[in-house]
Amino acid sequence: MTLTFLLGGARSGKSTLAVRMGEHHGGPVHFIATAEPFDADLRARIERHRAERPAGWTTAEVPLDLTTAIAATPAQSFLIVDCLTVWLANLLVHVMPPPQRAQAFDDVGRALRERGQVGTAPTVVVSNEVGMGIHPDSEMGRDYRDELGRLNQLVASLADRSLLMVAGRALLLDNPWDHLR
Repeated sequence: MTLTFLLGGARSGKSTLAVRMGEHHGGPVHFIATAEPFDADLRARIERHRAERPAGWTTAEVPLDLTTAIAATPAQSFLIVDCLTVWLANLLVHVMPPPQRAQAFDDVGRALRERGQVGTAPTVVVSNEVGMGIHPDSEMGRDYRDELGRLNQLVASLADRSLLMVAGRALLLDNPWDHLR
């Protein structure tokens, strides 16, 4: 199994690349979408993303229980999780306390590891990099940035390859320890 982690800013090409990778898989594709339609803008984005996915793909819309959705994905299906950024926001909106969020992160990591141990089709996980901008002016904004940074580090540590998407182009992210040996 190959776990690819696609990381980048808004409109950097992460989701587009994930969909293209699924199209090139040559077998079944299962898409886990994490967005919840909280407002008109999100509803429009969700509809746009639904229209971009090929009709033959299966989709699970899972705003909270990502672990179960990953575990339930058939082993032969190429899996796309889009995206961790929105999933974390959902956990915060639904007021999941920090200890439960930490457990949810660990559970998702465990589900991704277990998926990789059973000879499954490739997995692609999408997330935003939000730590490169200005320092958030609210406590919640800082907590969100920090939590997402920790979650991204967890998934990157599990990934066979991590790519930083910028303007539709990919930069391969190496394990820093490989350069320090």
